This record gives sequence, C-alpha cells and structure tokens, in this order.
Amino acid sequence: MNRPARLATAVLTASAALLLTACGSGGGDGSSSDKIKGADTGRSSSPSPSVSASAGKNAPNFALPSDIKVTVERQPTGDATKDAILRDLAYSAQSNLEAFAKGNGRTVNMNRYFAVPALTYWGNRVAKVKKDGLTITGDYRFYDFEVTDVANNKSAAGRYCEDQRKAYGKEIKTGKELRTKPSDKDFILNTFQVAKDTRGDWQVVQQSWKKADPSCVQG
Repeated sequence: MNRPARLATAVLTASAALLLTACGSGGGDGSSSDKIKGADTGRSSSPSPSVSASAGKNAPNFALPSDIKVTVERQPTGDATKDAILRDLAYSAQSNLEAFAKGNGRTVNMNRYFAVPALTYWGNRVAKVKKDGLTITGDYRFYDFEVTDVANNKSAAGRYCEDQRKAYGKEIKTGKELRTKPSDKDFILNTFQVAKDTRGDWQVVQQSWKKADPSCVQG
C-alpha cells in the first residue's frame, strides 16, 4: 500500500463516516477497533430497513461537495427523548463529514454537535488530514440507530452502523481517489456517549468504533 493510502486509512475512522478510505484496507495499526477515551459499545442488534430521517425545524445546513453522498436511515422510536438523541447523532455524523470535506474541525456544526474531548480529537484529526493533502469522497450510509441508555434526560449512550464500501480518501491537489477493495471491515459499529447542552442539542462527548462488527455487516 502506498503512503497516501496508509495515511488515509490511519487518520480517520467511522462516525462518524470517518475513514478517508473504505475500511477494506484495514486500520493504520492493524487493529479492528478504536476509541476516543472509550465509550460503552452498547448492545448489538441486526440492521433492519428504515426510512431516511426527516429534517427538523432547527435542522442544520450541511455544505458538502457534490462528490459526497450521505444516506441516513433512522426510524422513529416513539420516545421523544430517544428520537432527539438519534436525530442529533445523525447530525453529528454529517457534521464530521462536512468538517473533513472543508478541512476545518471547528465548523458551526462541529461546535454544535460535539463537545470536549470528542471535539478536540476530531479537530486534531481534520487538521492532520488537511496537512497531509487529503480529503474525503464517495458514499456514506448510516443505519441501525439505537439509544442504549438514558440518564436523567441529561446524558445517554447510543450507537449506529456505517457502510463505507463506497467511501474513499482523495488527494486534494490531484483529485485522485484512493480506492480500496470492499470487505466486511467497511461496516463499522459506532458507539457514543452524549450529553444535552443548554440549547437542548445532544452533543457527542466520547466515541468508539469497531470494524466488521457482526451487528453491522450486511451482504
């Protein structure tokens, strides 16, 4: 694997949709999982068909380039708090993509849907990727959203799956896509700890991920 491809694989992860290359090339250190200060992995469940989440009244606007496609599949739970958490988790995933596409880890949307330490972590990652002359391209799909725990309506744990089979890194200068062969590692389980801020948004505080998790792998 050439150096740009190795960098692309190492600097990003899911949440996300957060790998610069599809995970078929493996992680930078050969591991199948990673984390930001650790978050509970939550319980596993099999993905099921769902409809795209609809935008809310105060939904953010995402400025993504035309070569990035995002699909969010999320069904309502019937619980207002859980639905708000899952809505904002979906927004955080799109915020992260926007940050890498812009090369700016402190966009309005990143500041809205991430808090320290996750905000600091992703800010550093975005800066590293931009310095290495890389960005992202391709299709990112998020599905199988679930709230695994809620505490006093102020903090919670959640999860979702991500499909990166058609997501790649791209060299900024040349526009060259760093394609990889699809594999089960392109399916990633993302788990989160979130907290409600004073505006009522649920912000990602901690995050972890695992490639090829059985609960996310699809044919």
